[in-house]
Amino acid sequence: MACSTHLLSQSLYQSHGPSPAASRHLRFQARPAAAAWSCSSARSRRSPSVRVAASAEQGRRQVELTYDAQGKFNQLADQIDQNVGITRLNLFSPCKINVFLRMTGKRPDGFHDLASLFHVVSLGDTIKFSLSPSKSIDRLSTNVAGVPVDESNLIIKALNLYRKKTGTDKHFWIHLDKKVPTGAGLGGGSSNAATALWAANQFSGGIATEQDLQEWSAEIGSDIPFFFSRGAAYCTGRGEIVQDIPDLLPINLPMVLIKPPEACSTAEVYKRLRLDQTSQADPLALLKEITQNGISQDVCINDLEPPAFEVLRSLKRLKKRIMAANRGEYSAVFMSGSGSTIVGIGSPDPPAFVYDDEDYKDVFVSEACFLTREENEWYREPLTSNATFSKEDLPSEAAPVVD
Repeated sequence: MACSTHLLSQSLYQSHGPSPAASRHLRFQARPAAAAWSCSSARSRRSPSVRVAASAEQGRRQVELTYDAQGKFNQLADQIDQNVGITRLNLFSPCKINVFLRMTGKRPDGFHDLASLFHVVSLGDTIKFSLSPSKSIDRLSTNVAGVPVDESNLIIKALNLYRKKTGTDKHFWIHLDKKVPTGAGLGGGSSNAATALWAANQFSGGIATEQDLQEWSAEIGSDIPFFFSRGAAYCTGRGEIVQDIPDLLPINLPMVLIKPPEACSTAEVYKRLRLDQTSQADPLALLKEITQNGISQDVCINDLEPPAFEVLRSLKRLKKRIMAANRGEYSAVFMSGSGSTIVGIGSPDPPAFVYDDEDYKDVFVSEACFLTREENEWYREPLTSNATFSKEDLPSEAAPVVD
């Protein structure tokens, strides 16, 4: 919005003097104002002033008039901002890892009960939201082929859910700049949905609480509620029961994420899960150990690893090679979620074979660290990031996308 300042000229006449013919001298001084200012730059400038001075033969009188154009502009702009609200918003959408993942039982609804320590990490997507003039449809675009842009995408599902819960009619243009690979066990799609709910609430003036958003989000995905924690949480049920665990792990603890080109189908992994062959470790005991002593290989248990290794046998070989190549750099090596990402905690660097071995030339590699957020603020992207995509890692047009 361009803003202009107009100066009103005024005349000053002397009322005293011997006759109308008396000599008069008028001086007008003003700093020239630009014809148009941007709103942001105008607020930071001092207001122009108008100075008028007058003199006559029989005496002098000086009058100074100051017009606070800047103050008037600020008042008007603040009123416009208040009335219009935000129209654009760019948000970071980070992914997560499961430090441990215990499967504790089968539910009557067909889902499994789990107990897991979730933690947000610094790898993430960027989502740009703009208000749409349409009152009936959202428009989604993305930089990655194969990611759905219709109502099957969790971003659109989240926006539809928000409108249903609040009665608002705002629709959006959204662009998803994707860096988190799909089918990786990193919850990229769930994070996108949570970010969309947060964005919709900001556009609507924050009419819903964070607890509202967390509870509503469970209707469209089990992992989504976690992202409304502060970044670290002990999750149970289907994953929708979220207990914040503050200051659990140092956020500067480095890690590396390594994902082969192949994805793991979550449905296929769960189909091969055998509860009688899972770990018997008490998840609360695992949580206590991490709280007291940090991350070690013994506590990073993932009950979905054996079935995932059946679905994708090359994933088992990858984990074994990383562990064999570990020279004390990693305190733990484990799979996240239902795969196919292998996490190495303790170093941001992958083992040399990932670069040297022709069999691993197409893997996705990213350094990361733990990430948290403050209350009433969304996650912020770290200043540095190092993620690489292989060409084959991007899903084909026909490939199903599984978070």
